[in-house]
Amino acid sequence: MRKKIRVLVVDDSALVRSLLTEIINRQPDMTCVGAANDPLIAREMIRELDPDVLTLDVEMPRMDGIDFLGRLMRLRPMPVVMVSTLTAQGAEVTLRALELGAIDFVAKPRIGLASGLKDLGGEIVEKVRVAAVAKFRRTPQVAPAGVAAGAAPAVPRAAAPLGRISTEKLICIGASTGGTEAIREILVAMPADAPAIVITQHMPPGFTTSFAARLNGLCRITVKEASAGERILPGHAYIAPGGRQFSIGRSGANYVAAVDDAPPVNRHKPSVEVLFLSAAEAVGRNAYGIMLTGMGNDGARAMREMRDKGSYNYAQDENSCVVFGMPKEAIAHGAVDEVLPLTQIAPALLAKLGSATDRLHHRI
Repeated sequence: MRKKIRVLVVDDSALVRSLLTEIINRQPDMTCVGAANDPLIAREMIRELDPDVLTLDVEMPRMDGIDFLGRLMRLRPMPVVMVSTLTAQGAEVTLRALELGAIDFVAKPRIGLASGLKDLGGEIVEKVRVAAVAKFRRTPQVAPAGVAAGAAPAVPRAAAPLGRISTEKLICIGASTGGTEAIREILVAMPADAPAIVITQHMPPGFTTSFAARLNGLCRITVKEASAGERILPGHAYIAPGGRQFSIGRSGANYVAAVDDAPPVNRHKPSVEVLFLSAAEAVGRNAYGIMLTGMGNDGARAMREMRDKGSYNYAQDENSCVVFGMPKEAIAHGAVDEVLPLTQIAPALLAKLGSATDRLHHRI
C-alpha cells in the first residue's frame, strides 16, 4: 500500500483550517496530520510531525507567510502550496512566494469562502499531489547586500546581439508548475534584438499582468501581457493572459496575437496546445519551440505538429524540472530535437539563432 501524503495546514482562519482538513482527509492517498493557526506553532508541528507538504496562508499573526516561507526554505526546505486570499488580490505576493520556492498556489475565494473552497477542493488536492513529488530549490535566491528583500535583481549583462536575423523567426514557450522561474531564466538571457517570443504559462486571471510586469523589469527585451490584435514584434515577449486562450495568426507578412474566450483545452485556459498548434500553422519552419517544467501533457501533441512543420524544439530535462510532466510527454510524442538542463536552453537557442544569422548574411 502506498504511503499517504502527510499534509500540514497553516492558516489563521479556523474555518479554512477545518475545510482544508476535511478536503484533504477525504482523499484516499493523503491525510492532514495537523493544522496550525500561525507560523510559530507551525514550526514546532513541522519538527514533531514531519509532513510531506505544507499548505500556507500569507496573512497571519506574529509572522506573515512570506517571511515564514523564506525562513523555512533556508532551514528546513519542503514542498509548499500557498493558499491565500492575498494571492488573488496581490499577485506580487504570489510571485515572491514562487521565487522563494513555493511549488504552486491556490487563491481562496473572496466571497462565499466555505462553498468556494469546497469547489476548489479538486484543484487543491491535485496541487498537493504534484507538490509531494515535485523537485524544489533547496536554497532560495538571496538578494545582494543593500538590496531589499523581494526587490528585482539587476538586469544581467546583455547577450551578444544577434544582428540581422529574419523577423519571421518566432520563439514559442509552454510551461506550468515551476514555470514562472523557468521562464525568467530563459527571458533574462535574451538580447534586445531577439526574435519575438510568445508564452503560455498556466496561470489564472489576475496574475499574468503582474508576472509580465515583473519580467519586464528584469529583461533586455520588452515583456507584456498579450492583447488581441496586436502585432507580434521582435525584441518583445508576449504572455498569454490568465483565463484566456492565446494563439498566433498572420496579417500579411506580420504575426498578430489572437486572444479570446474560447473553452479550455486539455483542461487549461490558457492552453499550450492552442498556442503551439497556431504556431505550427502560422509560423512553420521559422518557429522554435521550448517545453518547460509542468504537470500533464498540455502542448505535447501540438509541439509534434510544430516539428512536423519544420520547427526546432527544446525540452527541459528531468533533473532541472520542478515537475517532469509536459517535457516528458513532448519527448514521448517525438516532438523534441534537444533535451537540455534549464540553464543550457537559452545559450543553445541563441547559438542556433546566431548560426541562422550567419546563413542569412551569406545569402546577402
